[in-house]
Amino acid sequence: VLRIGEVEPLPMGPDTVRIAVAGAGIKPVDYKGMRGYLAEAFECRFPIVPGWDLAGTVLETGPSVPEMRPGDSVFAYARMDWIQHGTLADEVTLPIRHVVAAPSTIDLVHAAAVPLVGLTALQLVRRLDVRPGQTVLVHNASGGVGQFAVQLARLAGARVIGTASPANHDHLRDLGVEPVAYGPGMADEVRALAPDGIDVVADLIGGVLDACDALLAPGGLVGSIADARGALARNGVYVFVRPSRNGLTELAQLIDSGDLKVDVAATYPFEDAADAYRLLEGGHVRGKVVVIP
Repeated sequence: VLRIGEVEPLPMGPDTVRIAVAGAGIKPVDYKGMRGYLAEAFECRFPIVPGWDLAGTVLETGPSVPEMRPGDSVFAYARMDWIQHGTLADEVTLPIRHVVAAPSTIDLVHAAAVPLVGLTALQLVRRLDVRPGQTVLVHNASGGVGQFAVQLARLAGARVIGTASPANHDHLRDLGVEPVAYGPGMADEVRALAPDGIDVVADLIGGVLDACDALLAPGGLVGSIADARGALARNGVYVFVRPSRNGLTELAQLIDSGDLKVDVAATYPFEDAADAYRLLEGGHVRGKVVVIP
């Protein structure tokens, strides 16, 4: 259902920024929205331009945006209260509340891979109150959110075990993670690594919490971005990422300090965006997919 066309942009207002898009990160929530799965959570105004992630260069600022000027490199988590004007475009106009300076040590294509997944991981790790000495199990550890969740949990001082396909195990080891294969036998592998139990389970994929019940240490906590009912039924936490300039600024600082690595799985030109979504929907993508207008 994707096609390239022209739509009217949002008008420039006093607190808005017009940005030339250098890259738009795509993620599963985009195609879920296209299939109508978000209709109960967001008003959808057609025609819809998908995408909530971007990095690019400032073209114009409103009069109440003194902190930015044309030519600045920025990135943004551009989710509005409705779905219509997305980031899969050559230019976007956004309220300044969504936009911060991009990391200076990576290019804008890599910066476009950060906002949604980075904020999701940051908010989940913070809500789970990951602390030094804990053992954390991250499901789908090599995915878009996973690559940040494992690094942030490690930065918090935790020991991290991550599920992923065997092809991604060396990558997880490079991030300081102890990998295990998902699927049958996962629980036995985790139990062998952590016989005293898991303190925190971070579910980034759904359908795994039942298998984790017997792995939790006394007082253990579960959190999910994919299974709200399952997490809350276990007195855990559910996170649907919220826009946060402070969070994006923190992620940029962690990237520039060398504490957070960004993995881009693939890039696609604008005209091949449908193929990019097909790759993403097939699963097993390590890191993030970015479309370049």
